[in-house]
Amino acid sequence: MAIITLTTDFGEKDHFAGAIKGAIYSELLDVRIVDISHSVSPFNISEAAYIILNAYSSFPKGTIHIIGIDSELNPENKHIAVKLDDHYFICANNGIMSMICAEIAPEKIVEINIHDKIETSFPVLDVFVKVACHIARGGTLEVIGKVINTIKPIKNLIPFVNDEKNQIIGSVIYIDNYGNVITNITQKFFEDVQKTRDFEISARNHKFKKIYSKYSDIVNFEIEESKRNDEGKGLVVFNSSGYLEIAVYKSNCSTVGSASTLMGLSTMDTVTVNFLKQ
Repeated sequence: MAIITLTTDFGEKDHFAGAIKGAIYSELLDVRIVDISHSVSPFNISEAAYIILNAYSSFPKGTIHIIGIDSELNPENKHIAVKLDDHYFICANNGIMSMICAEIAPEKIVEINIHDKIETSFPVLDVFVKVACHIARGGTLEVIGKVINTIKPIKNLIPFVNDEKNQIIGSVIYIDNYGNVITNITQKFFEDVQKTRDFEISARNHKFKKIYSKYSDIVNFEIEESKRNDEGKGLVVFNSSGYLEIAVYKSNCSTVGSASTLMGLSTMDTVTVNFLKQ
């Protein structure tokens, strides 16, 4: 049975996500549809890229991923289908795939060219669904598009390193449900530049000189729990996806606050790492 995943910025209130599922089932009854997220911030390419990068590999090989973010067709926003890591991705060529493609080279990319056969103002429903069902039936990419060799990049995907190699300038690419702030600085990138040097991480007026292995490492469990007052403490970790994350221990945006709310950090804000002389 084919698996088709959905990642969109449609939210849960409107009919869009349900209509897409209905259209898929109208074409293929023998299919399994999985929602990855419909809560991507509207038109937020880097947020969608981060979510799909960290979700797709948990699915079986051959899974088809529909990504409905900024998908209106125009001369600067073509539609593509990508085969990568034995998965298929259907989306706009707006940079969403560049984060995954930075880690794994695509096996094939086609620019979808079936639009002349379909009149639509809702391409995720009318075009992406057709392409996904074609692939699910065993169809090849060449039937629905022409082969291309490159995709659009996301701006600021790779952090900047100065000429002296003593500073990384990164940016916030994602804020999760806990208000934790994820940057575009991976652990490998950080360590390649660091070379064992001490460092100071700066985000607005907040500075950190230590990266913890896990959130609870900030807690001194030798102190009686009632006297610790740990909730709300700021910290830095490399998260489960390998990205530098600024967090608050047991954060809650409506009570103790979060890294985003307490530190005033938003998507695309700058995060700087300064490496100190040894």
